[in-house]
Amino acid sequence: MVAEKLDTHKHLPARTAEPAAEVRVLESTDIFRGQSEIMIRHEGAVYRMKITRQGKLILNK
Repeated sequence: MVAEKLDTHKHLPARTAEPAAEVRVLESTDIFRGQSEIMIRHEGAVYRMKITRQGKLILNK
């Protein structure tokens, strides 16, 4: 005996996706402006963002 698998989703109305909020994309070259380290103030705390020798970003409080 072979049981037929029911597709329970094919009879449901299609969901309309909410438009995603657009996220700003910033270039690191625009942020760092030739430097390898910047300071970011966020809610009263100062964070340090650094570009490593391997080209990765590190953020420290």
